[in-house]
Amino acid sequence: MAMDFKQSLRLQQKLQQTLAITPQLQQALKLLQLNHLELVDQIQNELLENPTLEEVPGSVQVEGATEATVSQVAEVKDTAEQQNGSEQGDVDWNQVLENMGDQGFRGERGSSGMEELPPIETNLTEHEDLSVHLEWQLQMQCCTDKERAAAKLIIRNLDERGWLPIGLAEIIDEHNEGAETDEERIDLEDAEGGLLLVQALDPLGCGAKDLVECLLIQARVLFPEDPFLPEIVRAHLGDLEKRNYAGIARAMGIAEEDVVEYHRMLKQLEPWPGRNYTGGEPQYISPDVYVFKIGDEWQVVQNEDGLPKLRVSRYYQNVLQGKDSTRAERDYIKERLSSADFLLKSIWRRQDTIGKVMKSILRRQYQFFDRGPDFLKPMVLKDVAEEVGVHESTVSRVTSNKYVQCPQGLFELKYFFNNGVNAVHGEQVAAEAVKRRIKKLIAAEEPSAPLSDDQVVTLLKRENVDIARRTVAKYREAMGILPSSKRRNLC
Repeated sequence: MAMDFKQSLRLQQKLQQTLAITPQLQQALKLLQLNHLELVDQIQNELLENPTLEEVPGSVQVEGATEATVSQVAEVKDTAEQQNGSEQGDVDWNQVLENMGDQGFRGERGSSGMEELPPIETNLTEHEDLSVHLEWQLQMQCCTDKERAAAKLIIRNLDERGWLPIGLAEIIDEHNEGAETDEERIDLEDAEGGLLLVQALDPLGCGAKDLVECLLIQARVLFPEDPFLPEIVRAHLGDLEKRNYAGIARAMGIAEEDVVEYHRMLKQLEPWPGRNYTGGEPQYISPDVYVFKIGDEWQVVQNEDGLPKLRVSRYYQNVLQGKDSTRAERDYIKERLSSADFLLKSIWRRQDTIGKVMKSILRRQYQFFDRGPDFLKPMVLKDVAEEVGVHESTVSRVTSNKYVQCPQGLFELKYFFNNGVNAVHGEQVAAEAVKRRIKKLIAAEEPSAPLSDDQVVTLLKRENVDIARRTVAKYREAMGILPSSKRRNLC
Protein backbone atom coordinates (compact mmCIF):
# COMPACT_ATOMS: atom_id res chain seq x y z
CA MET A 1 0.00 0.00 0.00
CA ALA A 2 1.45 3.31 -1.04
CA MET A 3 1.61 6.14 1.42
CA ASP A 4 1.72 9.83 0.56
CA PHE A 5 3.92 12.13 2.58
CA LYS A 6 3.17 15.83 2.37
CA GLN A 7 5.59 18.50 3.48
CA SER A 8 4.47 21.95 4.43
CA LEU A 9 6.04 25.10 5.90
CA ARG A 10 4.39 26.58 8.98
CA LEU A 11 5.13 29.42 11.36
CA GLN A 12 5.18 28.39 14.98
CA GLN A 13 5.77 30.41 18.15
CA LYS A 14 7.79 28.84 20.95
CA LEU A 15 8.77 30.29 24.31
CA GLN A 16 12.03 29.05 25.87
CA GLN A 17 14.87 30.30 28.06
CA THR A 18 18.45 30.26 26.82
CA LEU A 19 21.73 31.46 28.27
CA ALA A 20 23.46 33.92 25.98
CA ILE A 21 27.10 34.49 26.82
CA THR A 22 27.79 37.98 25.58
CA PRO A 23 31.33 39.23 24.88
CA GLN A 24 31.14 41.29 28.07
CA LEU A 25 30.14 38.24 30.13
CA GLN A 26 32.99 36.29 28.55
CA GLN A 27 35.37 39.06 29.59
CA ALA A 28 34.04 38.98 33.16
CA LEU A 29 34.49 35.19 33.38
CA LYS A 30 37.99 35.50 31.95
CA LEU A 31 38.97 38.13 34.52
CA LEU A 32 37.64 35.92 37.30
CA GLN A 33 39.93 33.07 36.27
CA LEU A 34 43.10 35.16 35.95
CA ASN A 35 45.71 35.06 38.69
CA HIS A 36 47.44 38.22 39.90
CA LEU A 37 50.22 38.32 37.32
CA GLU A 38 47.79 37.55 34.48
CA LEU A 39 45.44 40.29 35.70
CA VAL A 40 48.27 42.82 35.60
CA ASP A 41 49.04 41.81 32.00
CA GLN A 42 45.35 41.97 31.04
CA ILE A 43 44.97 45.48 32.46
CA GLN A 44 48.06 46.62 30.57
CA ASN A 45 46.57 45.23 27.35
CA GLU A 46 43.30 47.05 28.01
CA LEU A 47 45.21 50.28 28.51
CA LEU A 48 46.78 49.80 25.09
CA GLU A 49 43.53 48.88 23.32
CA ASN A 50 41.11 51.32 24.97
CA PRO A 51 42.15 54.98 24.49
CA THR A 52 39.61 56.22 27.06
CA LEU A 53 41.50 54.43 29.86
CA GLU A 54 44.70 55.80 31.26
CA GLU A 55 46.98 55.08 34.17
CA VAL A 56 47.40 57.65 36.91
CA PRO A 57 51.14 58.47 36.92
CA GLY A 58 53.03 57.02 39.88
CA SER A 59 50.11 54.89 41.00
CA VAL A 60 51.57 51.41 40.44
CA GLN A 61 52.18 49.69 43.76
CA VAL A 62 55.61 48.08 44.01
CA GLU A 63 56.02 47.10 47.66
CA GLY A 64 54.32 44.36 49.61
CA ALA A 65 50.67 43.59 50.21
CA THR A 66 48.12 46.39 50.14
CA GLU A 67 44.35 46.83 50.25
CA ALA A 68 42.15 45.13 47.70
CA THR A 69 42.50 46.25 44.10
CA VAL A 70 39.73 48.57 42.94
CA SER A 71 37.97 48.02 46.28
CA GLN A 72 38.47 51.56 47.59
CA VAL A 73 36.19 53.41 45.21
CA ALA A 74 34.44 55.57 47.77
CA GLU A 75 35.47 58.87 46.18
CA VAL A 76 33.77 57.96 42.91
CA LYS A 77 30.98 55.72 44.14
CA ASP A 78 28.25 58.14 43.13
CA THR A 79 29.60 58.31 39.59
CA ALA A 80 31.78 55.39 38.59
CA GLU A 81 29.94 52.74 40.61
CA GLN A 82 26.31 53.83 41.01
CA GLN A 83 25.83 55.38 37.58
CA ASN A 84 28.14 53.03 35.71
CA GLY A 85 26.74 50.08 37.60
CA SER A 86 23.22 50.71 36.36
CA GLU A 87 22.01 47.67 34.54
CA GLN A 88 19.30 49.57 32.65
CA GLY A 89 19.33 52.64 30.45
CA ASP A 90 22.20 54.60 28.91
CA VAL A 91 25.01 56.12 30.91
CA ASP A 92 25.30 59.88 30.91
CA TRP A 93 29.02 60.01 30.29
CA ASN A 94 29.11 63.79 30.09
CA GLN A 95 27.90 63.97 33.70
CA VAL A 96 30.21 61.14 34.78
CA LEU A 97 33.27 62.79 33.28
CA GLU A 98 32.34 66.14 34.76
CA ASN A 99 32.02 64.65 38.24
CA MET A 100 35.11 62.47 37.85
CA GLY A 101 37.52 65.28 37.18
CA ASP A 102 41.05 63.98 37.61
CA GLN A 103 40.10 61.34 40.18
CA GLY A 104 41.06 57.78 39.52
CA PHE A 105 38.88 54.72 39.82
CA ARG A 106 40.62 53.65 43.03
CA GLY A 107 41.58 55.28 46.29
CA GLU A 108 45.15 55.84 47.34
CA ARG A 109 47.11 52.78 48.23
CA GLY A 110 48.38 51.90 51.62
CA SER A 111 51.87 50.73 52.43
CA SER A 112 52.89 47.42 53.86
CA GLY A 113 55.52 49.03 56.05
CA MET A 114 58.25 46.95 54.44
CA GLU A 115 61.46 48.52 53.24
CA GLU A 116 61.73 48.77 49.49
CA LEU A 117 63.97 46.01 48.19
CA PRO A 118 65.82 45.86 44.86
CA PRO A 119 64.06 43.90 42.11
CA ILE A 120 64.43 40.15 42.36
CA GLU A 121 66.10 40.11 38.94
CA THR A 122 69.17 41.78 40.48
CA ASN A 123 69.63 38.75 42.74
CA LEU A 124 69.28 36.10 40.05
CA THR A 125 72.24 34.31 38.51
CA GLU A 126 72.29 32.48 35.22
CA HIS A 127 71.93 28.70 35.49
CA GLU A 128 74.92 27.03 33.80
CA ASP A 129 73.99 24.83 30.87
CA LEU A 130 75.35 21.26 30.69
CA SER A 131 76.75 21.72 27.19
CA VAL A 132 78.55 24.92 28.22
CA HIS A 133 80.00 23.17 31.27
CA LEU A 134 81.26 20.22 29.22
CA GLU A 135 82.66 22.28 26.33
CA TRP A 136 84.57 24.46 28.78
CA GLN A 137 86.33 21.33 30.10
CA LEU A 138 86.86 20.02 26.58
CA GLN A 139 89.07 23.01 25.76
CA MET A 140 91.66 21.72 28.24
CA GLN A 141 91.79 18.14 26.93
CA CYS A 142 94.66 16.79 24.82
CA CYS A 143 93.19 15.37 21.61
CA THR A 144 93.14 15.78 17.84
CA ASP A 145 91.07 18.49 16.19
CA LYS A 146 88.64 15.94 14.75
CA GLU A 147 88.19 14.21 18.11
CA ARG A 148 87.43 17.60 19.65
CA ALA A 149 84.94 18.36 16.88
CA ALA A 150 83.31 14.95 17.39
CA ALA A 151 83.13 15.52 21.15
CA LYS A 152 81.34 18.85 20.60
CA LEU A 153 78.79 17.15 18.35
CA ILE A 154 78.19 14.49 21.00
CA ILE A 155 77.78 17.11 23.73
CA ARG A 156 75.19 18.96 21.67
CA ASN A 157 73.18 15.74 21.23
CA LEU A 158 72.95 14.86 24.93
CA ASP A 159 69.48 14.84 26.47
CA GLU A 160 68.43 16.44 29.77
CA ARG A 161 69.68 13.38 31.68
CA GLY A 162 73.15 13.69 30.19
CA TRP A 163 72.69 10.50 28.15
CA LEU A 164 73.33 10.10 24.42
CA PRO A 165 70.01 8.82 23.00
CA ILE A 166 71.23 8.39 19.39
CA GLY A 167 74.06 6.36 17.91
CA LEU A 168 77.46 7.67 16.82
CA ALA A 169 76.82 6.63 13.20
CA GLU A 170 73.73 8.85 13.02
CA ILE A 171 75.64 11.81 14.43
CA ILE A 172 78.49 11.29 11.94
CA ASP A 173 76.20 10.94 8.92
CA GLU A 174 74.26 14.10 9.77
CA HIS A 175 77.47 16.07 10.24
CA ASN A 176 79.21 14.78 7.11
CA GLU A 177 76.21 15.61 4.93
CA GLY A 178 76.76 19.28 5.65
CA ALA A 179 80.56 19.17 5.48
CA GLU A 180 82.03 20.98 2.47
CA THR A 181 85.62 19.68 2.66
CA ASP A 182 87.33 16.45 3.69
CA GLU A 183 88.99 18.28 6.59
CA GLU A 184 85.57 18.95 8.09
CA ARG A 185 84.45 15.33 7.86
CA ILE A 186 84.86 12.95 10.79
CA ASP A 187 84.92 9.16 10.81
CA LEU A 188 83.78 6.55 13.33
CA GLU A 189 87.22 6.33 14.95
CA ASP A 190 87.22 10.08 15.62
CA ALA A 191 83.69 9.84 17.04
CA GLU A 192 84.65 7.00 19.37
CA GLY A 193 87.62 9.02 20.61
CA GLY A 194 85.35 12.03 21.14
CA LEU A 195 82.89 9.87 23.09
CA LEU A 196 85.63 8.69 25.44
CA LEU A 197 86.59 12.32 26.02
CA VAL A 198 82.99 13.26 26.93
CA GLN A 199 82.58 10.28 29.25
CA ALA A 200 85.71 11.34 31.18
CA LEU A 201 84.41 14.87 31.83
CA ASP A 202 82.54 16.12 34.88
CA PRO A 203 79.85 15.10 35.71
CA LEU A 204 80.81 11.47 35.23
CA GLY A 205 78.41 9.37 33.19
CA CYS A 206 77.61 11.89 30.46
CA GLY A 207 77.52 10.34 27.01
CA ALA A 208 76.18 6.97 28.23
CA LYS A 209 73.52 5.30 26.09
CA ASP A 210 71.52 3.94 29.06
CA LEU A 211 71.43 3.59 32.85
CA VAL A 212 73.73 0.57 32.99
CA GLU A 213 76.48 2.25 30.97
CA CYS A 214 76.08 5.46 32.97
CA LEU A 215 76.63 3.63 36.28
CA LEU A 216 79.48 1.54 34.85
CA ILE A 217 81.37 4.67 33.77
CA GLN A 218 81.13 6.09 37.28
CA ALA A 219 81.92 2.76 38.99
CA ARG A 220 85.12 2.28 36.98
CA VAL A 221 86.37 5.75 37.97
CA LEU A 222 85.24 5.85 41.61
CA PHE A 223 85.90 2.19 42.48
CA PRO A 224 88.55 1.05 39.96
CA GLU A 225 89.88 -1.87 42.05
CA ASP A 226 86.55 -3.53 42.77
CA PRO A 227 85.83 -6.64 40.64
CA PHE A 228 82.19 -7.24 41.66
CA LEU A 229 80.51 -3.84 41.38
CA PRO A 230 80.49 -3.76 37.53
CA GLU A 231 78.95 -7.27 37.49
CA ILE A 232 76.19 -6.19 39.89
CA VAL A 233 75.44 -3.19 37.67
CA ARG A 234 75.31 -5.30 34.50
CA ALA A 235 73.32 -8.26 35.82
CA HIS A 236 71.57 -7.53 39.10
CA LEU A 237 70.05 -4.04 39.11
CA GLY A 238 66.54 -5.53 39.10
CA ASP A 239 67.32 -7.70 42.13
CA LEU A 240 68.76 -4.67 43.94
CA GLU A 241 65.52 -2.76 43.34
CA LYS A 242 63.61 -5.64 44.97
CA ARG A 243 66.14 -5.79 47.82
CA ASN A 244 66.84 -9.42 46.89
CA TYR A 245 70.26 -9.40 48.56
CA ALA A 246 70.23 -13.14 49.25
CA GLY A 247 69.61 -13.99 45.58
CA ILE A 248 72.45 -11.75 44.41
CA ALA A 249 74.78 -13.24 47.01
CA ARG A 250 74.01 -16.79 45.85
CA ALA A 251 74.44 -15.91 42.16
CA MET A 252 77.79 -14.18 42.71
CA GLY A 253 79.12 -16.42 45.46
CA ILE A 254 79.67 -13.63 47.97
CA ALA A 255 78.30 -12.82 51.42
CA GLU A 256 74.95 -11.07 51.76
CA GLU A 257 76.61 -8.37 53.87
CA ASP A 258 78.89 -7.60 50.91
CA VAL A 259 75.87 -7.17 48.63
CA VAL A 260 74.40 -4.69 51.09
CA GLU A 261 77.70 -2.75 51.04
CA TYR A 262 77.70 -2.74 47.23
CA HIS A 263 74.19 -1.35 47.30
CA ARG A 264 75.41 1.45 49.55
CA MET A 265 78.25 2.16 47.10
CA LEU A 266 75.84 2.31 44.15
CA LYS A 267 73.70 4.87 45.96
CA GLN A 268 76.63 7.27 45.71
CA LEU A 269 76.41 7.20 41.89
CA GLU A 270 74.25 9.57 39.84
CA PRO A 271 71.88 7.90 37.34
CA TRP A 272 71.11 11.24 35.62
CA PRO A 273 74.36 13.22 35.61
CA GLY A 274 72.78 16.10 33.71
CA ARG A 275 69.93 16.73 36.17
CA ASN A 276 71.74 19.56 37.97
CA TYR A 277 72.20 21.46 34.70
CA THR A 278 68.61 21.50 33.45
CA GLY A 279 67.21 24.30 35.57
CA GLY A 280 65.24 25.99 32.78
CA GLU A 281 63.47 29.29 33.21
CA PRO A 282 62.36 30.05 36.78
CA GLN A 283 58.61 30.08 37.33
CA TYR A 284 57.47 32.89 39.62
CA ILE A 285 54.33 32.70 41.75
CA SER A 286 52.83 35.93 42.98
CA PRO A 287 50.22 35.45 45.74
CA ASP A 288 46.78 36.86 45.02
CA VAL A 289 45.86 37.12 48.71
CA TYR A 290 47.76 37.62 51.96
CA VAL A 291 46.49 36.28 55.28
CA PHE A 292 48.20 37.48 58.44
CA LYS A 293 47.37 37.87 62.11
CA ILE A 294 47.10 41.20 63.86
CA GLY A 295 46.64 40.71 67.58
CA ASP A 296 44.05 37.96 67.96
CA GLU A 297 42.35 38.49 64.59
CA TRP A 298 43.20 37.19 61.13
CA GLN A 299 43.16 39.69 58.28
CA VAL A 300 42.69 39.10 54.54
CA VAL A 301 44.49 41.54 52.24
CA GLN A 302 44.59 41.26 48.46
CA ASN A 303 47.75 41.78 46.48
CA GLU A 304 47.85 44.98 44.42
CA ASP A 305 51.49 44.89 43.32
CA GLY A 306 51.76 46.14 39.75
CA LEU A 307 48.09 47.06 39.40
CA PRO A 308 47.72 50.61 38.07
CA LYS A 309 45.21 53.18 39.24
CA LEU A 310 42.87 53.79 36.31
CA ARG A 311 40.96 56.88 35.25
CA VAL A 312 39.16 58.22 32.21
CA SER A 313 41.30 60.37 29.98
CA ARG A 314 40.51 64.11 30.23
CA TYR A 315 41.22 64.43 26.54
CA TYR A 316 38.24 62.25 25.60
CA GLN A 317 36.02 64.21 27.98
CA ASN A 318 36.82 67.32 25.97
CA VAL A 319 36.28 65.50 22.67
CA LEU A 320 32.90 64.20 23.81
CA GLN A 321 31.80 67.66 24.96
CA GLY A 322 33.29 69.53 22.01
CA LYS A 323 31.21 70.80 19.14
CA ASP A 324 33.79 69.91 16.52
CA SER A 325 33.49 66.17 17.01
CA THR A 326 31.35 64.22 14.59
CA ARG A 327 28.54 61.87 15.56
CA ALA A 328 30.68 58.88 14.59
CA GLU A 329 33.47 60.08 16.88
CA ARG A 330 31.08 60.59 19.79
CA ASP A 331 29.53 57.15 19.25
CA TYR A 332 32.98 55.55 19.22
CA ILE A 333 34.02 57.33 22.42
CA LYS A 334 30.78 56.33 24.19
CA GLU A 335 31.30 52.71 23.12
CA ARG A 336 34.88 52.78 24.45
CA LEU A 337 33.70 54.39 27.68
CA SER A 338 31.07 51.67 28.15
CA SER A 339 33.77 49.05 27.62
CA ALA A 340 35.99 50.77 30.18
CA ASP A 341 33.09 50.95 32.63
CA PHE A 342 32.37 47.24 32.32
CA LEU A 343 36.05 46.43 32.75
CA LEU A 344 36.25 48.42 35.97
CA LYS A 345 33.07 46.84 37.32
CA SER A 346 34.36 43.38 36.39
CA ILE A 347 37.64 44.01 38.18
CA TRP A 348 35.81 45.27 41.24
CA ARG A 349 33.50 42.25 41.28
CA ARG A 350 36.46 39.91 40.78
CA GLN A 351 38.32 41.36 43.73
CA ASP A 352 35.18 41.42 45.85
CA THR A 353 34.41 37.76 45.09
CA ILE A 354 37.99 36.64 45.77
CA GLY A 355 37.93 38.49 49.08
CA LYS A 356 34.63 36.90 50.14
CA VAL A 357 35.78 33.41 49.13
CA MET A 358 39.08 33.80 51.01
CA LYS A 359 37.27 35.04 54.13
CA SER A 360 34.96 32.04 53.95
CA ILE A 361 37.96 29.70 53.65
CA LEU A 362 39.59 31.46 56.60
CA ARG A 363 36.49 30.96 58.77
CA ARG A 364 36.19 27.29 57.87
CA GLN A 365 39.90 26.50 58.08
CA TYR A 366 40.67 28.60 61.15
CA GLN A 367 42.60 25.72 62.77
CA PHE A 368 44.83 25.39 59.72
CA PHE A 369 45.95 29.01 59.86
CA ASP A 370 46.33 28.86 63.64
CA ARG A 371 48.02 25.46 64.05
CA GLY A 372 49.21 24.20 60.68
CA PRO A 373 48.38 21.78 57.81
CA ASP A 374 47.81 18.82 60.15
CA PHE A 375 44.57 20.51 61.24
CA LEU A 376 43.11 20.96 57.76
CA LYS A 377 39.37 20.18 57.74
CA PRO A 378 37.23 18.59 55.00
CA MET A 379 35.65 21.22 52.77
CA VAL A 380 34.01 21.20 49.33
CA LEU A 381 33.12 23.92 46.83
CA LYS A 382 29.46 23.78 47.77
CA ASP A 383 30.20 24.82 51.37
CA VAL A 384 31.88 28.07 50.32
CA ALA A 385 29.48 28.73 47.42
CA GLU A 386 26.45 28.63 49.73
CA GLU A 387 28.08 30.94 52.27
CA VAL A 388 29.26 33.49 49.68
CA GLY A 389 26.04 33.29 47.66
CA VAL A 390 27.52 32.29 44.29
CA HIS A 391 27.51 29.20 42.09
CA GLU A 392 30.01 26.40 42.67
CA SER A 393 31.54 27.05 39.24
CA THR A 394 32.32 30.61 40.36
CA VAL A 395 34.17 29.34 43.43
CA SER A 396 36.03 26.90 41.19
CA ARG A 397 37.15 29.72 38.89
CA VAL A 398 38.13 31.91 41.84
CA THR A 399 40.29 29.21 43.44
CA SER A 400 41.98 27.90 40.27
CA ASN A 401 45.59 28.97 39.77
CA LYS A 402 45.46 31.49 42.62
CA TYR A 403 47.63 31.47 45.73
CA VAL A 404 47.49 32.72 49.29
CA GLN A 405 50.54 33.69 51.34
CA CYS A 406 50.12 32.98 55.05
CA PRO A 407 52.36 32.14 58.05
CA GLN A 408 52.12 28.46 57.08
CA GLY A 409 53.55 29.11 53.62
CA LEU A 410 52.33 29.65 50.07
CA PHE A 411 49.29 27.56 49.09
CA GLU A 412 47.00 27.32 46.09
CA LEU A 413 43.42 28.12 47.11
CA LYS A 414 42.29 24.71 45.85
CA TYR A 415 44.56 23.14 48.49
CA PHE A 416 41.95 23.93 51.15
CA PHE A 417 39.24 21.86 49.44
CA ASN A 418 39.50 18.23 50.53
CA ASN A 419 37.22 15.25 50.83
CA GLY A 420 36.79 13.85 54.32
CA VAL A 421 38.15 10.60 55.76
CA ASN A 422 36.16 9.02 58.59
CA ALA A 423 37.56 9.27 62.08
CA VAL A 424 37.14 6.62 64.77
CA HIS A 425 34.81 8.76 66.87
CA GLY A 426 32.55 9.84 64.00
CA GLU A 427 34.25 13.08 62.92
CA GLN A 428 36.00 13.53 59.60
CA VAL A 429 39.60 14.41 58.78
CA ALA A 430 40.76 16.08 55.56
CA ALA A 431 42.40 13.73 53.07
CA GLU A 432 45.41 16.07 52.78
CA ALA A 433 45.94 15.94 56.54
CA VAL A 434 45.83 12.13 56.40
CA LYS A 435 48.47 12.14 53.66
CA ARG A 436 50.72 14.27 55.85
CA ARG A 437 50.30 11.82 58.74
CA ILE A 438 51.17 8.87 56.49
CA LYS A 439 54.25 10.71 55.25
CA LYS A 440 55.38 11.46 58.81
CA LEU A 441 54.90 7.86 59.92
CA ILE A 442 56.95 6.54 57.02
CA ALA A 443 59.65 9.17 57.52
CA ALA A 444 60.06 8.03 61.16
CA GLU A 445 60.18 4.29 60.40
CA GLU A 446 63.21 2.08 60.89
CA PRO A 447 65.04 1.70 57.54
CA SER A 448 65.64 -1.99 58.24
CA ALA A 449 61.98 -2.63 59.10
CA PRO A 450 59.74 -0.30 57.04
CA LEU A 451 56.06 -0.02 57.87
CA SER A 452 53.64 -2.04 55.78
CA ASP A 453 50.34 -0.50 54.67
CA ASP A 454 48.52 -2.61 57.28
CA GLN A 455 50.80 -1.28 60.02
CA VAL A 456 50.15 2.28 58.85
CA VAL A 457 46.40 1.59 59.12
CA THR A 458 46.85 0.42 62.72
CA LEU A 459 48.93 3.47 63.67
CA LEU A 460 46.41 5.84 62.07
CA LYS A 461 43.58 4.29 64.06
CA ARG A 462 45.50 5.17 67.21
CA GLU A 463 45.41 8.76 65.94
CA ASN A 464 41.60 8.58 65.48
CA VAL A 465 41.73 8.04 61.69
CA ASP A 466 39.68 5.14 60.30
CA ILE A 467 41.06 4.29 56.87
CA ALA A 468 41.29 1.19 54.68
CA ARG A 469 44.58 -0.39 53.61
CA ARG A 470 43.85 0.21 49.91
CA THR A 471 43.30 3.90 50.67
CA VAL A 472 46.68 4.06 52.42
CA ALA A 473 48.26 2.46 49.34
CA LYS A 474 46.51 4.98 47.06
CA TYR A 475 47.70 7.97 49.12
CA ARG A 476 51.22 6.53 49.38
CA GLU A 477 51.48 6.08 45.61
CA ALA A 478 50.10 9.59 45.03
CA MET A 479 52.94 10.97 47.17
CA GLY A 480 55.54 8.92 45.28
CA ILE A 481 56.42 6.70 48.25
CA LEU A 482 57.58 3.17 47.44
CA PRO A 483 55.98 0.10 49.06
CA SER A 484 57.64 -1.32 52.17
CA SER A 485 59.38 -4.09 50.20
CA LYS A 486 61.30 -1.49 48.23
CA ARG A 487 61.93 0.85 51.17
CA ARG A 488 63.77 -1.80 53.15
CA ASN A 489 67.33 -0.68 53.69
CA LEU A 490 69.95 -2.85 55.35
CA CYS A 491 72.76 -0.36 54.82
